Amino acid sequence: MSDLSAEDKKLVTLARATRARTNAAEGAAVRDADGRTYAGATVALSSLQVSAIGVCVAMAVASGAKGLEAAVVLTDADAVSPEDLSALRDIGGEGIVVHRGDTRGTIAETVSS
Repeated sequence: MSDLSAEDKKLVTLARATRARTNAAEGAAVRDADGRTYAGATVALSSLQVSAIGVCVAMAVASGAKGLEAAVVLTDADAVSPEDLSALRDIGGEGIVVHRGDTRGTIAETVSS
């Protein structure tokens, strides 16, 4: 995590804390174009399933965000899902930095939307 910016390290901390608090499969956090952050965890109800990034994107949209700068997802998955990348592009366009890490917060890769 040492090569991440201070702001991206904050996203890792938020994602990790949110996932731990809810005991969810994934935790995520995003930073919008105004510097506001949104953290979320996977929702896995019988009537509703939303990825952690999906929760963050929904929160950002509901708060009036006009774009996104960066995202972090902490997951056991081997890659950021195409659906999550699409959701990020829908609000932030191409080129959003997305860090994927394990559930402990160790970043495994950085991709862009």
